[in-house]
Amino acid sequence: MPALFAAHAERRPFLLTRARITAALREFFAARGFVEIETSVLVVSPGNETHIHAFASEQAASAGTREQRYLRTSPEFACKKLLAAGEDRIVEFARSFRNRERGALHQPEFTLLEWYRTNARCHVLMADCTEIVALAARTAGTRQFSWRGRMVDPFAEPERLTVAEAFARHAGIDLLAMLPPRSTASFAEAASKAGVRVAADDVWGDIFSRVLVELVEPHLGLGRPTVLCEYPAAQSPLATPSSHDPRLAERFEIYVCGVELANGCQELTDVSMQRRLLELQMAEKERIYGERYPIDEELLAALALMPPASGVALGLDRLVMLATGATCIDQVLWTPLPEA
Repeated sequence: MPALFAAHAERRPFLLTRARITAALREFFAARGFVEIETSVLVVSPGNETHIHAFASEQAASAGTREQRYLRTSPEFACKKLLAAGEDRIVEFARSFRNRERGALHQPEFTLLEWYRTNARCHVLMADCTEIVALAARTAGTRQFSWRGRMVDPFAEPERLTVAEAFARHAGIDLLAMLPPRSTASFAEAASKAGVRVAADDVWGDIFSRVLVELVEPHLGLGRPTVLCEYPAAQSPLATPSSHDPRLAERFEIYVCGVELANGCQELTDVSMQRRLLELQMAEKERIYGERYPIDEELLAALALMPPASGVALGLDRLVMLATGATCIDQVLWTPLPEA
């Protein structure tokens, strides 16, 4: 027990700042007319993205049978159902769960700050994120975010960069010339020349992710936050295709100190397209990991009724970590899960 007490004492200054930031964020959203919601943690489908893994559970039915259930990986599907039901501006401090994730920036149980605006485009949510980063800094009493020697002025105007511009600048790759349905072989060759290891069985998305993580992300959000936008549609199964290039999507991410902080998009509401994209994600998950999750039919029914909307998920734990100067996400959690 003394070790437990000592660990908590070390974390407590970070945790008190976390409490202040959370309170400030609640005031921020309330002042803008958002309703704070609480959606179910136990769900029929935890999400359908290839590389995001859920914790499985079972529900005992009255007939003695058992139904497969999951802990949610995000509240996204439930939030969209509420938008379809008539909610306009919603926000949730959502406890979320992802398996196979553990490290300085990951915990299996974590908090997503997720919010949605109907009849709003991505640039409005980008502005929200900019204000939230500055709000966290003011609340923490800091003029600088830092992580692993990387510094950011949280009050600076963000850099806005398309994914194609970032690939050209930091990897020397013409991404637009490599987008599907172009051959994966040419992308693999370009990645190899840039110094990224490519395996014989890599698909397009594998190569994209590896180049992004190894060559691009370390250069984002340095000095000032970066808004990375116009993601490939192939990597954005829940986002609306871009009006100027259907190979791209109305999706963005926010980076601070090389850390991905938020992920947002203009929400896809085309039901048939959404079903097809989710099925493709699950087919790829089964190919790679030998498992798949159910498609949420209630979600698809809701999309047919949902107004145009944009949403974003921001890692609250990461925001607090950056604002406090913590070096590991465990330091900003009240009761982090011990190492396995």
